[in-house]
Amino acid sequence: MHAARATGIATLTLDSPGNRNALSAALVAALRTALAEAAADPDVRAVVLTHTGTTFCAGADLKTPCDPADFLALLREIAELPKPVVARVTGHVRAGGLGLLGVCDIAAAGPQSTYAFTETHLGLAPAVISMPLLPRLDPRAAARYFLTAEQFDSAEAARIGLITLRAPHADELDQALEPVLTGLRKASPQGLAATKALTSAAVREALERDGARLTGLSAELFASAEAREGITARFERRDPSWAR
Repeated sequence: MHAARATGIATLTLDSPGNRNALSAALVAALRTALAEAAADPDVRAVVLTHTGTTFCAGADLKTPCDPADFLALLREIAELPKPVVARVTGHVRAGGLGLLGVCDIAAAGPQSTYAFTETHLGLAPAVISMPLLPRLDPRAAARYFLTAEQFDSAEAARIGLITLRAPHADELDQALEPVLTGLRKASPQGLAATKALTSAAVREALERDGARLTGLSAELFASAEAREGITARFERRDPSWAR
C-alpha cells in the first residue's frame, strides 16, 4: 500500500497484487497507519481509497488472515475519521472487501467492477462486514446477495446502495469523481467532521453495538470444520463437500 497527498486529498492505494489486495494482517496494519497520518494532517480534507490491478480487495487473505478484531478496528477508524473517505473502484470486490467499500462515506466505481459476498460458499458468514453494510443496503437485496454469493455488476451495486455513483465508461471515473472531490476541498474541516458524524451515525452505532459479538462469530466460523473444508476446496479448485 502507498500513500500520496495533493490539493487537499490524501490518496491511499491498495497495492498488493500477489494476493489481489486481500486483507492480510500487514495490509490492515498499513492502512490503519496511513489513515491515522491523514487524520493528523490539517491540509487533508478527504481521503481517497483506491487500488492497483484488477481487484480492489479480494476479502480476507485466507493464507495469512488479519485478526477479526483488527479488521473491526479498521472499520471503526474509517467510520470515525473526521474526514470523508471516498472509495475509487475500477476492479472486483469480494467478501471482506465489500465491508471496506461499504464503510466509506462515498463510493465511485467503473463499469467493469464486480461484486460478490462469497462467504456462504466457504462455510462463513458476512458477519463483521454486515455492520457497515446493512444500514446502507436495500434490505431485500442484502438478504439475496449475502445468502447466495451471486456476482453482480456496478449498475446493480448502485441500485442497491452499495456504491454512490457509477461511471458509464472506464475512462470516465475520475471525471465523475471530480465534482465530489471539488466539493470536499471547498468544505471546512469542522463542517465535514460534523456532517460526517450525522451521515455515518447508523454505521458507527452498529459497529459499537455489535462489534464484539460479530467478531466472535467470525472467529468461530473461521475455526470450524466446514470453513476448513470450504477454504481447502477453494485452494484445490473443487466444490466443497456440501455443494449440490
